[in-house]
Amino acid sequence: MRAMEFAAAAERANELRRELNYHNRLYYVEARSEISDQEFDAKLRELQAIEAEHPSLLTADSPTQRVGGAPIEGFTQIRHAVPMMSLDNTYSEQELVAFFARLQKGLGREKVRCVVEPKVDGVAITVRYENGALKHGATRGDGQMGDDVTVNLRTIKSVPLRLPTEGPQTFEVRGEVFMPKAGFAKLNEERDEAGEARFANPRNATAGTLKQLDSRIVAKRPLDIVFYGLADAAGADVPTQSAVYELLARAGLRKADIVWHADSVEDLLKAIRELDERRKTLPYETDGAVIKVDSFADQRDLGATSKSPRWAIAYKYQPEQAETKLLAVDIQVGRTGALTPVARLTPVFLSGSTVSNATLHNFEEIERKDIRVGDTVVIEKAGEIIPAVVVVKKELRNGSETTIVRPTCCPVCGSGVRQDEEQVAIRCTNFECPEQVKRRIEHFVARGAMDIRGLGEQVVGQLVDLKLIKDPADLYDLNELLLARLERQGTKSIDNMLKAIAESKSQAPWRLVFGLGILHVGAFSARSLMDHFGSIDALAAASVEDLLRCEDIGGIVATSIHDWFRDERNVLILDRLRTAGLSFAQAGVEAASDKLAGTTWVITGTLSMPREEIADLIRSHGGKVSGSVSGKTSYVLAGTDAGSKLDKATKLGVKVVDEATLAELLGE
Repeated sequence: MRAMEFAAAAERANELRRELNYHNRLYYVEARSEISDQEFDAKLRELQAIEAEHPSLLTADSPTQRVGGAPIEGFTQIRHAVPMMSLDNTYSEQELVAFFARLQKGLGREKVRCVVEPKVDGVAITVRYENGALKHGATRGDGQMGDDVTVNLRTIKSVPLRLPTEGPQTFEVRGEVFMPKAGFAKLNEERDEAGEARFANPRNATAGTLKQLDSRIVAKRPLDIVFYGLADAAGADVPTQSAVYELLARAGLRKADIVWHADSVEDLLKAIRELDERRKTLPYETDGAVIKVDSFADQRDLGATSKSPRWAIAYKYQPEQAETKLLAVDIQVGRTGALTPVARLTPVFLSGSTVSNATLHNFEEIERKDIRVGDTVVIEKAGEIIPAVVVVKKELRNGSETTIVRPTCCPVCGSGVRQDEEQVAIRCTNFECPEQVKRRIEHFVARGAMDIRGLGEQVVGQLVDLKLIKDPADLYDLNELLLARLERQGTKSIDNMLKAIAESKSQAPWRLVFGLGILHVGAFSARSLMDHFGSIDALAAASVEDLLRCEDIGGIVATSIHDWFRDERNVLILDRLRTAGLSFAQAGVEAASDKLAGTTWVITGTLSMPREEIADLIRSHGGKVSGSVSGKTSYVLAGTDAGSKLDKATKLGVKVVDEATLAELLGE
């Protein structure tokens, strides 16, 4: 009886997967639907219920598996079957005419059929399917190898986890992951409400999202993808780029919204002009057009340079510019005290949005361009996103303009400033400057550091302005009564903040080291330091010479760390953090033997168990684990799809072993 029930459940699950995949394809790729959202959700819930009752029926390509999984430790590398080359750029129609002339000369004929498609401003990606199932996806990287971001790509609803049976089943395609304009605007609204920093532009938001180690976060971001190229089609007859579009359609993969064909320079110029008019209506940001020779035989005849194909080019549209007045210059103070000048402008509409400010980078840049308050300036968005002053209209000056003077004191606290000899940054010298305090605490609570949820920029700003906190240790003295003084914070929000603060006490000590904001110490360096010293107390007591013995720590970083731990203010903060109950010592790994004593290991590639488990195994037998290959490395443990670390090991003559060899060394 139960066997019959299981068979019926399996049949129903397969039927639901087929239906849900079909409707996903209609909605996310073809932009149409045949059923309501409620009907779709009902089918999805039914499938979830079947998989929950019969876990063996849960498949990796199930439509229920797009919510993201547990965080990973880091990205492995994938070697591209076909290198991902970059395109040459051109910025003028004259250069495009010259490009077409080179095609004519190279092929020996007047007519050369080309395709023209929008250049999506996103992140280049390669995706491989085998036997109808998604195998892996990777970023461009260095063109030869890229980061394996498969777990994050699986969360994108327009990426099929399984292909339709009527289309091709094994191939590798190239595409561009992007964040739709509407989705980007909504995401920034949500971040505003949560008190988190806004993303600067859709491309940065996309790149940052793809690099998340927690795919559950990725699943909540509005990523999409458009495919445009073919790297490998497993023997399929695909003779032209036009045929690639047909293959993508049969595979249920989203392709370019609009494509032109041109076989003369006149048609080519007409196409890029039409695209320039229509691209503002597209759902994603574009910064140009991509022109490719249609015939793959012609592409092979034309060949490539060491970096770029000769049969394709990217035509970049000139950034829109606008003329406006520079009304004032404000100075922002960063967590290290760096003073950054920001131009306040008469609002002007540019590239789809109203611009009222622009960064001026630093005071040397201001002096070099002779920028003055009251000037008429020409601004443009670098990459059509970030406002920048490109030209000062000095001929329009009337004598009322005022020179922008380097600050001699902090604009926030009034303290003196200094400029290091080898740096352009001017810094506030007051450690207790309110703006520095805000930025330091924002860094401490950030997701990559202590990950204290609910303490966004607005909340931290209020806490500092109300003098409720002045350093990270003060966070652990907060209570319900103090937090009730904050604006727009209800009981539930306060409870969640206190819970997040309490939970942060159990964070790994490397996160605390990173969160302390020591100059030049990033997350990876913090991990290396904790692996080497084992505790924050040992790190604090280390000399510069001791620090230099740590893998990946150089002279500048070692000096910065040493100085930080000898500042009395920092010592007091550390003492209070210890008293608050934060973790100062690396969780001990039970010693199993000393069989690997004196050896240093680097782990790379896909292995039979998570890297951290293997790293703990090596440590438990006396070995050390490093994040980079050097002459001090004893062994590189390499799994499948091992990346650049394997290449470096080969060059340095470092011994490369597999898991079986590790087991032999351990006598297992």
